[in-house]
Amino acid sequence: MLSRVAERVYWIGRYVERAENTARCIDVNLQLQLDLPSGESSWEALLQAMGSSESFLKKYGRATKENVLNYLSLDPENPNSIFSCISQARENARCVRETCSSEMWTVLNRYYLLFKDAAVSKTIIEKTHDFFVSVKELSQLFTGVALGTMSHGEAWQFLKLGRMVERADQTSRILDVKYFLLLPSPALVGMALDSVQWTALLKSVSAFEMFRKRYSLVTPKNVSEFLIFDEEFPRSIRVAVAGEEASLRRIVKGTSNGSDCESIRAVGKLRADLEFSTIDEYIQNGLHETLDKIQRKMSVIHGAITQEFFS
Repeated sequence: MLSRVAERVYWIGRYVERAENTARCIDVNLQLQLDLPSGESSWEALLQAMGSSESFLKKYGRATKENVLNYLSLDPENPNSIFSCISQARENARCVRETCSSEMWTVLNRYYLLFKDAAVSKTIIEKTHDFFVSVKELSQLFTGVALGTMSHGEAWQFLKLGRMVERADQTSRILDVKYFLLLPSPALVGMALDSVQWTALLKSVSAFEMFRKRYSLVTPKNVSEFLIFDEEFPRSIRVAVAGEEASLRRIVKGTSNGSDCESIRAVGKLRADLEFSTIDEYIQNGLHETLDKIQRKMSVIHGAITQEFFS
């Protein structure tokens, strides 16, 4: 498989996952605003979670609802906006049409046209919840169509690899922001506002119902343990990292340099740490610091994948 094709398929997986994740976080944040005390806002925390705070402030200055919605959803100058992600995913798919099924292309094209129409008609401002539900549904439709219509060879593994890398990174960022930045005061820990925000975090990764099947109380420790270590929930960091390792091993299987793959070593070390560590150890060492290390390790994994397969 050509490295050029592999790289484009990998980034299709990352961009579609990033777009869905952003839509989910915005939609939950809109609902969270209804439960916050008068004068409180969580828009700045959302920008922190998306890693877009500095670039947003340079362009808009003030984190109002309208500014944040436009920047994270439709702004073509923001490379991480939903519109930019879907545009880039569609362009990558256009360049490797022989690799993607026609059904995958149709869904991506519909996804792209939804945003073009929204930019013209401003539907996103008038019907925000319905709009972001449509975005999530189209992203999940693309994942399902790819699963059912694409041969599960190298191209499929690169698509899945991109999705898992993005998912692990985004889950760690969202959890880190809540734990370190979201509360206005340590005195509010354990109060009603704290519970509302942790519940919103679970909903932002579609984890609330599955979490309640496992735990009776919404506490920082329980939520962190579930999103980091759970072996069955598909959006936990542990499951995503295990998915990365499985795809990488399938990709290099039978190759001459399969036993000397830096990306597999890097992801294997992170997977082992997640498998044999506990939430108590993470909290004792500082959960923010530990999550920051996980994000740096994810960056190393992405760099190794780029160097070994795409450069």
